[in-house]
Amino acid sequence: MNDRPDHQPPLDRWGSVLRYLAALAPILFYGAVWVWVVPQEPERLPRALLDGGLSLLGLVLMRWRRRWPWQIAAVTALLTALSSMATGPAQVAYVSLCTHRRLRQILPVAILFWVCMGVYAVSGGITQQAVVSLTTGTAILGGLTVLGLYLRSTRDAELAARREELRRIEQAKLEERTKIAQEMHDALAHRMSLLAMLAGGLAHRADLGPEETRRTARAIHENAHRSLNELRTVLGTLRSDGGTAAPQPTLADLRELFHEVRAAGQKVVVADTVEERDRLPTQTGRNAYRVVQEALTNARKHAPGSTVTVELRGRPVDALRIRVSNSTLYAASAGPGARLGLVSLGERVRMAGGTITHADRDGRFVLDVRLPWEA
Repeated sequence: MNDRPDHQPPLDRWGSVLRYLAALAPILFYGAVWVWVVPQEPERLPRALLDGGLSLLGLVLMRWRRRWPWQIAAVTALLTALSSMATGPAQVAYVSLCTHRRLRQILPVAILFWVCMGVYAVSGGITQQAVVSLTTGTAILGGLTVLGLYLRSTRDAELAARREELRRIEQAKLEERTKIAQEMHDALAHRMSLLAMLAGGLAHRADLGPEETRRTARAIHENAHRSLNELRTVLGTLRSDGGTAAPQPTLADLRELFHEVRAAGQKVVVADTVEERDRLPTQTGRNAYRVVQEALTNARKHAPGSTVTVELRGRPVDALRIRVSNSTLYAASAGPGARLGLVSLGERVRMAGGTITHADRDGRFVLDVRLPWEA
C-alpha cells in the first residue's frame, strides 16, 4: 500500500447502477422500518425525516466519491452517526476509497466510520441490542475493506494483462517487420542479379537476332517492373503501422501444403475455382499462401481433429477471395501467443490492400480474406 496516484478505470452504466442499488438497499430496509414504526410512535416522525434526508444527501455525495475519495467517505461516514439509512451511501463511498489502496487515508476513515456506528448504536443507551449492532457493523466494515482491496487487485491484474497484450502485439509487429527486411534483401537481390545477367548478355552478345533481342528486353522490362512493385510493397509497409512479410511460396505451392498437412493427419476439403491463376501477381499469391497456411495452423491449435474447409475463388481485374472454416465445437483452449497469428495475418492482408474478417458462425470459425488481384 502506498500513496501514489492510482488508476481508476471509468465505470460503465451498469457498474454505476449496481453501486447505487447497493446504496439503496439499506435505505429501503430502514425506510420500511420507519414506515412501520412512525404510525405507532408519531413523536418519532422528525427523527425519521432527518434519517431519510441525510440518506438522500449521502446519495448525492456519492457522485463525487471517485474525484474526492477520502473526503466523501469521511462525510458520508459522519452521516451514519445520525442516520441508519445513510449506511448504504457511506459503505459504497468507503469501498471506493479502499480501491485506491492508500492506508493512511483508509485507516482514519475506517476508525471514523466505526465511531459513528457506535454513536448511533448507543444513542438509545448501552444495551444488548447496541452491542450486537456494533459487533455486526464492525464485521461488515472489515468485509467492506477486504472487498475494496480485492476490487483494486482485480483492476491491477486486468490493467497488467492489457499492457502485456499490447506489448506482445507490438512484439509481433516488430517480428513481422524483421521478416520484411529479410524479404527486401532476398527478393530484390534475386531480381537485381537477374537483371544484371540479362542486361550483360544483351550488351556483349553480338549474335542475337531481332526476336531474341526483343525477348531479352521484354524479360528485363518485366523483371524491373516486378522489382519496383516489390520495393514499393516493402517500403510502404515500413512506413505504415501495418506489416506483411511476403513469403517465398506462392499460390502454386498450396497443393504441396495441402498434401503435407493431410499426410500429418489434418482433414482438409478444398474447393478451388480460381480463374486464370497464371495471371495472378506473385505478391498476391505469396500473401494467399500465408493466409491459408496460418488458417490451417490456427485450426490445428484450436480445433484439433475437425475438418477444415478451404475455398479459393477469383479472377483477373477482380479479387482473390479465401474462406477457411473449421468447427469450434471441440475447440482447444488458447495458449500463450493466442491471437498473435491473427494479428500478424491481419497486418499482412491490410498492407496488401485487402480485407480480413473472422467470426464464429453456427458452431464454426470462419475466416474471410479478400486480396486485390493486381499487385
